[in-house]
Amino acid sequence: MTAPGPRPVSLGRSDSAGWPGASAPPGASAPPDGGLIRSMGVPTLVFFGLAYMVPMTVFTTYGIVNEVTGGFLASAYAITLAAMLFTAGSYALLGRKIRSAGSAYAYAREGLGGGVGFLTGWAVMIDYILLPMLNYLLIGLYLAERFPQVPAWVFSMLALVLVTALNIIGITVVKSANVVLVVLQVLFFLVFFVFASRAFDPHTGPLDPFLRSDFSLPAVVAGSAILCLSFLGFDAISTMAEEAKRPTRSIPIAVILTTVIGGVFFIAISWFAHMTTPEVVTGDGADVAALSMLAGLGGEVLTALFLAAYVTGALGSALASQASVARILYAMGRDRVLPQKLFGSLSERFRTPVGAILVVAVVSVSAVFADVDFVASIVSFGALTAFSAVNISVVSVYLVQGKRRGAGAVVLYGVVPTVGFLLTVWLWTSLAPHTVLLGLGWIALGFLYLVWTTRAFRRPVPRMHLE
Repeated sequence: MTAPGPRPVSLGRSDSAGWPGASAPPGASAPPDGGLIRSMGVPTLVFFGLAYMVPMTVFTTYGIVNEVTGGFLASAYAITLAAMLFTAGSYALLGRKIRSAGSAYAYAREGLGGGVGFLTGWAVMIDYILLPMLNYLLIGLYLAERFPQVPAWVFSMLALVLVTALNIIGITVVKSANVVLVVLQVLFFLVFFVFASRAFDPHTGPLDPFLRSDFSLPAVVAGSAILCLSFLGFDAISTMAEEAKRPTRSIPIAVILTTVIGGVFFIAISWFAHMTTPEVVTGDGADVAALSMLAGLGGEVLTALFLAAYVTGALGSALASQASVARILYAMGRDRVLPQKLFGSLSERFRTPVGAILVVAVVSVSAVFADVDFVASIVSFGALTAFSAVNISVVSVYLVQGKRRGAGAVVLYGVVPTVGFLLTVWLWTSLAPHTVLLGLGWIALGFLYLVWTTRAFRRPVPRMHLE
């Protein structure tokens, strides 16, 4: 669906982009200050989060994390879900008070100050910018495995061009596509469950996917750290606070629902996959081990269905993630933290941040040369860094700034986010050393940029318009 061009707000029809200058569609509230249109309810936000999450991503990391954990993918997902629920609670609490495009960036600015907020946004950028690239990389790998006569980079570049064009056109295209893509994935899961339930390995017990004699907690936690990228959907939801109906209610509900639904899906798929194929694929075959497992389970039929659902799901994730990172870059550009002309301005025709969208597309071209394991780990590093800042921000916003007192407040705004912080740090330190070093290098680069922008802190860090 193409967004119409700019027109007077009082006379124009609904602009599908949902950016400033558009009139509100039926049922949405048109902000009086020219901000983003509030048109997204809880179901739309949950679909957005699930599409961003891509439930099919369980097959993305299936071989890699099985190799890392020694076949305990289900246990790794259970640990990650437990950690993410605490962090999702922190996002939900902050979403009730802070309503601004920018997600963790806005939350950390409010709770921890401009400098920490900037570095949090910087960490979020590497996270969100690389996630579309990861999807393009995987689309190329899986389709090239199926059609070896075509190089993987051709499929990756075709997906990149399509997603970039759709995001430039406008957000309504993204929202409409999300519903279809999530439904296709759910249908595949149902088919998978039917095939898998008929092919359980008779020598595999029902608790084997979670606990066996060769269980290694450090190895499982290392796998859990990689799996954090699977739960980025609830973080993406918070970037839509300026487009959500009743954001103080809808954002927290959607955040928790998306985390729980996604986690249950991931654990269920992991359990069924292990019950049918307990063997662990190692080496070069780990990246596409899911194809081997599905081929043995359902032959050509299930493999073809998987590719159709997976590729459309990866496209949905790239579509949603590129939309989210555009909003984060737009928020930072609007605040003049990044160059305003490139990041903080909108297309005259589509009312979308074309500059930010194209920057993400240019970075994603490197999917031609990237490695799945490495990119997935870097994405998880950025996510865990931002999650840690958000957890601490809850303590600052409610207990320090808000001066909430009482046992209930201490538990809700102190103990819970602190546990979430400790869990994310635990996962963060379980990543591969070279991943942590590269991630810290990215944050150091952000710090140097901050020093230059503020002229060695002689100028204040520009504040975002949080309302």
